[in-house]
Amino acid sequence: MTHAERAADFLLDEARTDWHDESLWQVRGKRDTIVHAIPEWEALRQLGSDIKDNVLSNLDTYLEQFERQATANGVTVHWAKDAAEHNRIVHSILARHRVNRIVKSKSMLTEECHLNQYLKQQGIEVIDTDLGERIIQLRKEPPSHIVMPAIHLKKEEIGQLFYEQLGTDEGASDPQYLTEAARQHLREKFLAAKAAITGVNFAVAETGGIVVCTNEGNADMGVHLAPVQIHCMGIEKVIPQAEHLGVFTRLLGRSATGQPITIYTSHHHRPKEGGEMHVVIVDNGRTEQLGREEFRNSLKCIRCGACMNTCPIYRRSGGHSYDHTIPGPIGSILSPGIDLKKHGDLAFASTLCGSCSDVCPVKIDIHDQLYKWRQMVSEEGLLPKTKTIPLAGAGTVLSHNGLYNIMGKAARVALSHAPRVLVYNGMNPWGKTRELPEVPKESFKEWYARTHKSKF
Repeated sequence: MTHAERAADFLLDEARTDWHDESLWQVRGKRDTIVHAIPEWEALRQLGSDIKDNVLSNLDTYLEQFERQATANGVTVHWAKDAAEHNRIVHSILARHRVNRIVKSKSMLTEECHLNQYLKQQGIEVIDTDLGERIIQLRKEPPSHIVMPAIHLKKEEIGQLFYEQLGTDEGASDPQYLTEAARQHLREKFLAAKAAITGVNFAVAETGGIVVCTNEGNADMGVHLAPVQIHCMGIEKVIPQAEHLGVFTRLLGRSATGQPITIYTSHHHRPKEGGEMHVVIVDNGRTEQLGREEFRNSLKCIRCGACMNTCPIYRRSGGHSYDHTIPGPIGSILSPGIDLKKHGDLAFASTLCGSCSDVCPVKIDIHDQLYKWRQMVSEEGLLPKTKTIPLAGAGTVLSHNGLYNIMGKAARVALSHAPRVLVYNGMNPWGKTRELPEVPKESFKEWYARTHKSKF
């Protein structure tokens, strides 16, 4: 199924679509309110973008520096070229310690690598401890948003899920009650786990430390209780120095949810006494994206989700319509780089309005990259016939002045005199909820020639 077909399924429930749209726009509004209180916000964005530019231009140097410093701190650093190697490395660590149950905080990288499914096949139970992630894990769904993975669900649906899975009161939907039920359910999982896995928001080359940002404290709970801690990061997560961290923590929380900073910003530099700390650094196609000059800026992403909260397409099509780990505008420029034939249609899941680029905290030119992917899809001959044939016809008309004039006049006559049923039908989705503009009696060219005769 294409993105459009999956989006059509989501749109069948109009009430949910409207609610989803409004909920995300409310988060966008909170973001706007808090950033307008920061006079230096645009300078902060530019600084974050510049730091990321420096990182991408010296990625090998910073990664090697990070490895040296982390190793000196007693951390074991692993390198994985792809998802399969990442999964094997994580499993080998768990197997050596005979771990059969782990707790995991939210990590889009492990989602990308399908770690949960892999470990389950090896007989290891994986418990996602972020509340939203636990909800969708119980529903056997992927996340629909990188910050709010269960944003597509209503509290009544979560209440029914918890009634069936956790034994809460039937019909209960109070968020505080449901959150407390999840807390009690997860507490025993934390206590029983022998290993904890987290993602990595930032890895500091200067110190060899990693930083994990959460709002629930679940990552801290897992890491502090389990003797073995494993942190999985993409190669682009490294930053040069500790002093740069403040730039990104100021950008991240405000862009993601409209809060000054994430509730927990946790630093991990060395293993706990008697424990082990592992960092798995993963490529999985990132160096290939780095080598694409027009698309390398996509690796600046700090996974705030701001582009999703503002995107009119994402808000009304749902995260699952993107059919890949990272949905929304940023996902639409990352996914085609993984498989252009499979994900090329995501480049068209956009109005190219530029709102995503406007809110991106590190100034990624998202809408420009979407346009460039569209060009590549066309050049590779991957456009469907439903697009290539009309585009070829339009190209012919637009490149011939006389034909353009004739077709314009014919269209004006037809729209003025055609029965309404011929204009407003299933072939005209635009007309489902809105009227077409009033048909002008003449074209601009005709008007200009008529009103400016005396000047020629």
